[in-house]
Amino acid sequence: MKLIRFGALGQEKPGLLINGQRKDLSSVFNDWDKDFFNNEGLKKLDECLKNISIYPNVNESERWGACVARPGKVICIGLNYSDHAEESGMAIPEEPIIFQKGSNTVVGPYDNIIIPKNSEKTDWEVELGVIIKKDTRYLNSIEDAKDCIAGYCTSHDVSERAFQLERGGQWTKGKSCDNFNPLGPYLVTPEEISDVQNLNMTLSVNGVQKQKGNTSFMIFDVYQVIHHLSQFMTLEAGDIINTGTPPGVGLGFNPPQYLKKGDIVQLEIEGLGGQKQVCVNA
Repeated sequence: MKLIRFGALGQEKPGLLINGQRKDLSSVFNDWDKDFFNNEGLKKLDECLKNISIYPNVNESERWGACVARPGKVICIGLNYSDHAEESGMAIPEEPIIFQKGSNTVVGPYDNIIIPKNSEKTDWEVELGVIIKKDTRYLNSIEDAKDCIAGYCTSHDVSERAFQLERGGQWTKGKSCDNFNPLGPYLVTPEEISDVQNLNMTLSVNGVQKQKGNTSFMIFDVYQVIHHLSQFMTLEAGDIINTGTPPGVGLGFNPPQYLKKGDIVQLEIEGLGGQKQVCVNA
């Protein structure tokens, strides 16, 4: 299944993408949120597929929202691609590097990137997003993580490098500016992805490719990441994990390249759909 949300910011409704058509499921479900995932919502949604034709189509003009409701947490894994670590001139981590973004950074896949006030170094990062299916802690094994995944999506971990690296403190303040996590266009349930550790991913700026990678280069794979995180915090249903980015970020160029007003960013992950954003000033 491909779960979508649509409508004005803050007023999104839940739906499904079926054969290229968005279907409105708001008569049955409130939203794709913590309560939905924790209460066997995906199984109930699967039942709706049997009579999907009875649900109305979404008007083509309706905005695409983030594919899940505002999460409790957005957890990110730093330097999780071997080729990106090499690009950054940093050692391969011995265990996952963890930081968080503000949950209000999550917006739709075609919403603007807002370049923050006083920003000098707003950067791009295409990432595989993982949505947690049920409240999870202290997993006994890496294998157990497979049953904790609601689905996957394309995620854009926008970053302000000066805020992140030159202003003291943790990475969070360079990651949590408004609109810094476009998500979607849809959540794809796991049975539709034959091998999550072999997905091509790309990102371009103004039509010029900047990032090209594959999830096979992850240092810690999806299941290792979930197992590891569960030892330190409760992962709640609907939480989002951004699993790291391949090489080609603006910081890695010589000289570095950063986003400015009017730039157009396009990104895509194989099987998970693409995004497009225009950069505007705050």
